[in-house]
Amino acid sequence: MTTLTVNYSSNTAITMDLANLGSSATFVAGRESNHIDNTTNKFVDCLVSGQVSVGSTAPTINTNINVYVWGADTSLATTPLDVLDGVDSAETLNNLGIRDALRLGASINVPVNTTDFAYIVLPFSVAQLFGGVMPKFWGLFVTHNTGVNLRNNAVNTNSFEFVGIKYDNT
Repeated sequence: MTTLTVNYSSNTAITMDLANLGSSATFVAGRESNHIDNTTNKFVDCLVSGQVSVGSTAPTINTNINVYVWGADTSLATTPLDVLDGVDSAETLNNLGIRDALRLGASINVPVNTTDFAYIVLPFSVAQLFGGVMPKFWGLFVTHNTGVNLRNNAVNTNSFEFVGIKYDNT
């Protein structure tokens, strides 16, 4: 009898430099990650987690740090989605429609004006954001409206990683 067992990959860092990322009242200015190519590993899901640190200037209370996920059938290096091209870089989306086409993976409320505080991004499923199916290529877009720049990485790091999931027949 065949039994399916879950096979988790090792943690893989997502390349995205959030140091000193400025605030965006409309969540259109932010930072995109390098794209993740799922055409080789063919994970059935990926769990993304991380942390984002506010800076040394007090953030505005009850603001948000949003982590969006984009997915595509082809690499954004060949077919960009608005200004998103799958390369770690600061970007300002050309319109709210593009932002609203992205999938919201996590929204972290900033409830206090504490400086140098690291907010944990609990694991979320990429496949679930796309109707249960992993995109061939995907990446993150992080933006916030805290009114101040994110931490410069000297105290608390800003980082994201993922764990890929496959099933093995045993």
